[in-house]
Amino acid sequence: MDKFVIDGGKRLSGSVRIESSKNSVLPILASSLLLEKGDIIINQIPDLVDIQTMIKVLKHLGAYVKTYPKDKKVVINAENINNYETPYDLVRKMRASFLVLGPLLARLKKAKVSLPGGCVIGPRPVNLHLLGFSKLGAKVKEEHGYVVASCDKLKGNVIYFDRPTHTGTENIIMGAVLAEGKTTIVNSACDPEVVDLANFLNSMGAKIEGAGSSTINVTGVKKLKPIDYTPIPDRLEAATFMMAATITGGYLEIKNVISEHLGIVKTKLCEMGANISEDRRKIKIKGPKKLKPASLTTHPFPGFPTDMQASIMALACVANGTSHIKETVFEDRFSHAMELTRLGAEIKISGDRATINGVEELEGASVMASDIRAGAGLVLAGLVASGTTEILRVYHIDRGYERLESKLKKVGAQIERKKV
Repeated sequence: MDKFVIDGGKRLSGSVRIESSKNSVLPILASSLLLEKGDIIINQIPDLVDIQTMIKVLKHLGAYVKTYPKDKKVVINAENINNYETPYDLVRKMRASFLVLGPLLARLKKAKVSLPGGCVIGPRPVNLHLLGFSKLGAKVKEEHGYVVASCDKLKGNVIYFDRPTHTGTENIIMGAVLAEGKTTIVNSACDPEVVDLANFLNSMGAKIEGAGSSTINVTGVKKLKPIDYTPIPDRLEAATFMMAATITGGYLEIKNVISEHLGIVKTKLCEMGANISEDRRKIKIKGPKKLKPASLTTHPFPGFPTDMQASIMALACVANGTSHIKETVFEDRFSHAMELTRLGAEIKISGDRATINGVEELEGASVMASDIRAGAGLVLAGLVASGTTEILRVYHIDRGYERLESKLKKVGAQIERKKV
């Protein structure tokens, strides 16, 4: 087991290239199961634990997967998938493994998928997925910790989500692509990763309209074709480095980024004193000498991303004044607050609200990452804390960031990965 050791107080400076989006690559990998004949080639695959887990899931189901680490490329052939069950041992590690449910139902007409695990950030029920597939004609039940689903043929229908669900939208899209007739998803998630999945499937011959809006229409097709595809850049990794520059009062040029995916993040960082300029797929950001406080509410895209809540809380901890954060997406997503207080932060939690009184300086201590994004927030806090900060359980961070410590080190951070 590894840990990060950070000597804080170093101003970051330099350039960083952003990897492909983890949350795009995972559903794209799952959707490769839909192709009955030929190869899918996915380029610019980041080296992440979650992606390695999804590849193990595909192999377990009988797909042929060849990875090319030097070229950051994966080739998948799902012609001979012969297994419709994904075991708990794999799915418990990552919630996105549940995304194979739709493709398995579409291809094999049956699926047995373990109820998912992943980050400990409160309940993330899959009931909306299951209700959606029931609407498409599947018989769905839960037994012994598994979802068991079967159908003679998925048939298009109108599906209403009580609230936008990112993975639920993606799962239904994948099931509907080969369904009979037209499927309409009302109150669908609008995230860029959903749009990327739709673009990927449309390139294969699917008929998906409205991705990126609250209503998506999918007209079923009989078959899909092989393609070569490069997913979008990771907006969450980009936002993390933007915040790293901001909290350290540094300057970073962030390459391979789609600025429109970061609208409210840019707005909030500018409110806190950052200076931002843009040039095509590049963002230049300069942090202030002293951060201003901010107030924000997390919300599904295009709102402020819940996945960046821990990181902006780290910034608020050293801002000149009081900041307020309301978390509306996930329960129990303030676990990092207790760890930040170990560094000297002043945070009060009341239900879904956090009040952060900025302090003059954080002080290094041993802290523990509870999930991917909480870990990233602790890294940011460690970058400005005086003395040495030790971050344990960095395997969480490795699930979502490719060699985060190496990228930070290249732009001036004093950070090392060490064995516990």
